[in-house]
Amino acid sequence: QGAIRMFLLRSAAVASFLLACGLPYSSAFVGSGLTVTPKDARLRTAVSATASRSTPLGLKMEDPLLLRAARGEKVEMTPVWMMRQAGRHMQEYRELVKKYPTFRERSEIPEVATEISLQPWEAYGVDGCILFSDILTPLPGMGVEFDIKETSGPKLKPLRTKEQIDTMKICSDWSTSMPFVKQTLGELRKRVGNSATVLGFVGLPFTLATYLVEGGTSSEYLEIKKMMYYNPSLLTAMLENLAENIGNYANFQIEAGAQVIQIFDSWAGSLSPEDYDLFAFPYQKMVVNAIKKKHPDVPIIIYIAKSGAHVERMADTGVDIVSLDWTVTIDEARRRIGRDIGLQGNLDPAILYGPEHIIKERTESILKMAKGRHHIMNLGHGIEATTPQPNVKFFVDTVHAFKH
Repeated sequence: QGAIRMFLLRSAAVASFLLACGLPYSSAFVGSGLTVTPKDARLRTAVSATASRSTPLGLKMEDPLLLRAARGEKVEMTPVWMMRQAGRHMQEYRELVKKYPTFRERSEIPEVATEISLQPWEAYGVDGCILFSDILTPLPGMGVEFDIKETSGPKLKPLRTKEQIDTMKICSDWSTSMPFVKQTLGELRKRVGNSATVLGFVGLPFTLATYLVEGGTSSEYLEIKKMMYYNPSLLTAMLENLAENIGNYANFQIEAGAQVIQIFDSWAGSLSPEDYDLFAFPYQKMVVNAIKKKHPDVPIIIYIAKSGAHVERMADTGVDIVSLDWTVTIDEARRRIGRDIGLQGNLDPAILYGPEHIIKERTESILKMAKGRHHIMNLGHGIEATTPQPNVKFFVDTVHAFKH
């Protein structure tokens, strides 16, 4: 402990001196060889917090790496985080499940949600710390209750009639409906300081509607597709309600502390292009417009599973970054949507089960294609529950060690 204290004092003193000279903290540390290693996430935060108290007036600590990359700025290395990084694949998380057995407990008790959100940052040194929550979390604020079973996933009472859909409301006060989200995001900002970017996220209208109409998860989405064809005006009413609510909920997350918002329309990839243009794209755009109207400088990332056919449509929503699955290469995406839109991804999560030389080879192949331009490294889908933790750490370290 004495050695750690001495390290912090010396590091803070060096940081304060460099800041006083007008040098950005992170750039100066990279150049001086004093960079704290990714595994020392808590140390890095303590150094950042201590140094910031000594920052001369008029000087500002540099924004975190992922936030700068999301804005399209030139960065010293590629940032990395993983979808579903906080959760089942981590032993630390599984230990908490014994004490807090339901998902809603873990996500709606702020102290627990904060601890879970921080676990991958502390273990791996990822550059993004995403709110531990679920895309269904805001539904009670709209008058729709749900539960999440550990073995079978989300369970809801299906909404398939006009009378049922009319029970959905527009939430007028997210602070009252979701106080735990505000508290968790605020605490995350304090805990990570400038050493990581805090991400919020929302589910987009079509994907949320699949759960509402199907009553839970689905593989074929037959009930919602029947509604699309037999009663499209009914589905449209639901989608409009969801778009207004979700746009407001995303803004609530930003005002609570989220620096980047990822929007998930995970199941829109099940739609044909024609149906996508009718039932997904307009409502994606409504949410993006609502965010950009209030917070034009906050980067937005869009993700859709099995999205190869829709990459151009994703870019056309007005987002800042398109998150790719592994069926589309970085080079192909650049050709199709140009260089003005950032990219995220896109390692196949199954590769993290492979040997280290394969993880390194495939990761570096993506990084070479991206060339460090407006790119955030991630997986092409959420991390699998049985992924070995040492392999995850190796993946993150490989990204951080890569030199463009």
